[in-house]
Amino acid sequence: MAHALIVIDVQNDFCPNGALAVSGGDEIVSGINALMTKADAVVLTQDWHPAGHSSFASSHADKGPYELTMMPYGEQVLWPNHCVQGTDGALFHAVLNQNHADMIIRKGYNPLIDSYSAFFENDQKTPTGLEGYLRTRGISKLVMVGLATDFCVNFSAVDAAKLGFDVTVNMDLCRAIDMDGSLDAAIAGMKAAGVTLA
Repeated sequence: MAHALIVIDVQNDFCPNGALAVSGGDEIVSGINALMTKADAVVLTQDWHPAGHSSFASSHADKGPYELTMMPYGEQVLWPNHCVQGTDGALFHAVLNQNHADMIIRKGYNPLIDSYSAFFENDQKTPTGLEGYLRTRGISKLVMVGLATDFCVNFSAVDAAKLGFDVTVNMDLCRAIDMDGSLDAAIAGMKAAGVTLA
């Protein structure tokens, strides 16, 4: 069975010293590079926000980073400005082997909707095109790694399982933000969706 390695958001802003740094985010890069050589396809996702994105706390006068707000599509965490198109923070970590990537999916570029998942924007309706790409390649098994476990990896894994893919998250090659119990909630949610945590 053909399998794809989906590498989620291994970008400078999510690594130490980045604008939305995930603790230990850079520790997983060499392990991810090693896995790339064993996959039938490699897809990298890239958070790619326009300046002034609606998910940035700086776009809301009365809100600070990590506060919640309501968007037309539901509850949204407001983040520090991060992964702004064309900035160093939006670039992939320098050690990540981009040469192995068959495809790069950019997400979060619609200024009005955030996009955690590699498959759908946060309205849960607007597709990124990744599902169609994997189906046409005949891929049904996915291994997911990257940043952050409790947000973009979690949403991507749950969506992939809902779409009928056989999904494994390699927890050793992920790192979490873990705010207000978000990691435990994500683990429970992934298990409930039928995702294998390895």
